[in-house]
Amino acid sequence: MMFWAAGVTNESTRDNPQRVLVGPPPQEDLYGTGMIPKDAILNYTKALGTPDLLDSVVVTHGGGGDIQSGESLLWFKSYEKGREKWQGPTLDGLWFDEEPPLDIYSEGRTRTQTGGIFTMMTFTPLLGMSDVVRRFLMEKPDGTHVTSMGIEDAEHYSKESREKIVAGYPEHEREARAKGIPVLGSGRVFPVTEESITCEPITLPKHWPRICGIDFGWDHPTAAVWLAWDKDADKVYLYDCYRASKQSVIIHAAAVKGRGEWIPVAWPHDADNETAQANGEALRKQYLDQGVKMLAERAQYEDTRGNSVEAGIQDLLAYMQTGRLKVFKHLADWFEEFRLYHRKDGRVVKEREDLMAATRYGHMMKRFASIHQKDKPLKYDDRGIV
Repeated sequence: MMFWAAGVTNESTRDNPQRVLVGPPPQEDLYGTGMIPKDAILNYTKALGTPDLLDSVVVTHGGGGDIQSGESLLWFKSYEKGREKWQGPTLDGLWFDEEPPLDIYSEGRTRTQTGGIFTMMTFTPLLGMSDVVRRFLMEKPDGTHVTSMGIEDAEHYSKESREKIVAGYPEHEREARAKGIPVLGSGRVFPVTEESITCEPITLPKHWPRICGIDFGWDHPTAAVWLAWDKDADKVYLYDCYRASKQSVIIHAAAVKGRGEWIPVAWPHDADNETAQANGEALRKQYLDQGVKMLAERAQYEDTRGNSVEAGIQDLLAYMQTGRLKVFKHLADWFEEFRLYHRKDGRVVKEREDLMAATRYGHMMKRFASIHQKDKPLKYDDRGIV
């Protein structure tokens, strides 16, 4: 079996994957103190040009005397020599230590396409929303998996030590280094920390009016959020969310009604387009036919802001920055989108932002939020809630 392990440069390959797998250079007597035990290292060769860098290691894993059965061959590579140096043999496994350029990732991935066991990458996303990060966090192709680990998972550090470590990073890197959230810098739509908007779930008082915001999709998800409004404090709690792709209106409607049939639903302008569906029915009417309490008018402000995306974003941002918008901490799908919601060349990137859009619609129309009164049903006709 044949494997590659790679880093950005020859030196970083030596100091990271080689150290972790074989042991720390330059002491050859420490080879075998890494993940590969000493008695499993049959032989190794050194690379030319970089002190203490290994070129290859022969590892035994029990039985046999040839590469196919009882031995594996591990080669060390780097990104600095370019994609052409990555052309070559079929591999059983590949480890990228630190984020590779997309062309090298693609070339390396090609090496494992015929019978390969795995391709894995370990890195802190300091390069931001790169093509490689986008592929795994936004496109999410079948057969891939992302494991996020943050400093809170490093339980061998005390709480005080973790806080000191995070405080020692530049502010724009803290979420990337402490939580694995891509560095977005000035590209973030909501430049606020997760902690500042997160809260433990609470029991919502019955006198707080509620509203649902929904964003429609097919290939990209249909998404909905539920908001409760403490009008006395002008504070909004986002307490539930839903996101699903390639499902019928019947399925989505059932999910919405399951959170409370009486809750009014704010919807986007394109849902009232008579050509929104091939059968000629507006999406809004299809949901009305399923018993969803759609508002009579599309999501928009009462004033000159209309349904402006930027106005909605700035409105939400103001609530976040002043502590008046809180999100229940268990809503993983919502926070996933929040972390990746960003701009490119000043424009909001409309990928994996369905829950963010639904939040904007619900917040924009919170003046129509309603209290559940069984003895006083909402006024409702074929246009929706009026």
